[in-house]
Amino acid sequence: MVLIAAAVLIGGVACSSSPGSSEGDKPAAPEVFGPAGYRGLTLGMAKDAALAGGKLASAPTSTLDGCTDFSYAGGPAPDPARMKAEVDVEAKAKALNKKADELQADPEPKPGASAEESAKSAEKSATDAQLLADAALASADLAGKREERDKAFVAAGGASFGKDGLRELAAPSDAKTAEGIGVGSSLAELKTAYDAKGMKTGANGRFQVAVDGKPDWVYEFTVNGDKVGSVSMINSKSKCA
Repeated sequence: MVLIAAAVLIGGVACSSSPGSSEGDKPAAPEVFGPAGYRGLTLGMAKDAALAGGKLASAPTSTLDGCTDFSYAGGPAPDPARMKAEVDVEAKAKALNKKADELQADPEPKPGASAEESAKSAEKSATDAQLLADAALASADLAGKREERDKAFVAAGGASFGKDGLRELAAPSDAKTAEGIGVGSSLAELKTAYDAKGMKTGANGRFQVAVDGKPDWVYEFTVNGDKVGSVSMINSKSKCA
């Protein structure tokens, strides 16, 4: 009887210590993309502090408009050709719009009495009109670069910094909010999760809803067809430069 009892006791100890039975062996819950931030990156934190944490790549992927975008460590590398194109288009747009502003601040003189003066006035009018057209085209090109930058940023995930620190945090494809919404969630799931919280469509066409406990911060969701294409948190009042 003693031997049987001992065997039962030993067997019970072995069962209780079997792999996977302790609390410590349970898989960790996925990190939530939400008010506390993500991967140690907190909303509004300084760029230097964020880079020091090692969760972001060391080189930016864009500096357009004075914002500095970084992908997560191991994410897409900077594209030098795209970044140069952004810088060139931005510089051209700024230069032409500066000239256009100066032109509009200095009204065109009335045509002179002589034929020569009238011809010069007509020539200036044509030159001024071309300048304004060039400035408008450059502004449209810059808007296109911004759209390309924004799409690439939210698709890959990462952090964008302005003059006041982290201004936008984009989720990688495997991250989800506390309500379970991430890339690939259906539009119906998105609406179920956030319509009651006041979700609306922003001026940029993205769905927006306030981030709990974070004034001025909103979630932004892009939707492709009937699926969520990207998830980010952005400070609506933060400026790039």
